[in-house]
Amino acid sequence: MGDPTDQDPSPKIVGAVANAVSILRSLAQSNGPSGVNVIARDAGVSVSTCFNILRTLSSERLVDFDPEAKTYAIGMGVLELSLPLLGANQANLIRPELARLSAEHKCLMCLWQITDGERIVLIDRVSTAKTVRVDMSDGSRLPTFVGAVGRCYAALRDLPRAELKARFDALQWQSPPSFEDYVRDVERARRDGYAFDLGQLFRGLEIAAAVVTDPSAKPRLGISGISIAGQLTQPEIEQLGAALRDSADFISESLFGVSRGLRQTERRLAAGPGRRARGGKA
Repeated sequence: MGDPTDQDPSPKIVGAVANAVSILRSLAQSNGPSGVNVIARDAGVSVSTCFNILRTLSSERLVDFDPEAKTYAIGMGVLELSLPLLGANQANLIRPELARLSAEHKCLMCLWQITDGERIVLIDRVSTAKTVRVDMSDGSRLPTFVGAVGRCYAALRDLPRAELKARFDALQWQSPPSFEDYVRDVERARRDGYAFDLGQLFRGLEIAAAVVTDPSAKPRLGISGISIAGQLTQPEIEQLGAALRDSADFISESLFGVSRGLRQTERRLAAGPGRRARGGKA
């Protein structure tokens, strides 16, 4: 018999496993030990199901149970599972996510390191697409404010307009946008969590991007999806942007402990009446 994963491309979600993961995530994000009712509510599972799963997780030392207080907390067994990852290269940890995005959206996926010297450096790239595709060399360097990653970076920096204009004037594009269009793109990136560069940084290439941040909201990594112009429809490009944002939220939480809920709240505030959200073609 062959590998069942080769026979069915649609994964079957096992409810018990999904519930256990939700419970572990709830405990990991909790400020302290919690009772089963609170955990069940936060994890979105029934109390009886939560209780049975907690007992199993406790027996495997993934959860610690306090018999006097009747509360549960994340256990040392989780550290045992995570030890192989603690010394791993960040790019190696993120590569499976890049491969998934490349396969689903049929484009080159690039991972950029954002340096303190305001440069982005290409540290990994993945392409699983079967179509004609673009490529970039590892180690490629760009200014942080340019392209799709640059628009996301500028949105997080939130510089005064005059200072942003000075940074913009120093950039080199093959088909440069106007400063007003660039500002609109930055505002959209602040609101949506992703940005586009449609043939402006490099003619003939369409780029979507999002940025990974640390707990201080400092941009640490950029993720971009790059395709040849016309290969993706406009709805597909929008879907790529949203997928990059969701992946950046996931990576920010997994690597740096940044709450996905907090990042989403910040974007909602950026779109609220306190800041005028402006659209515009990226």
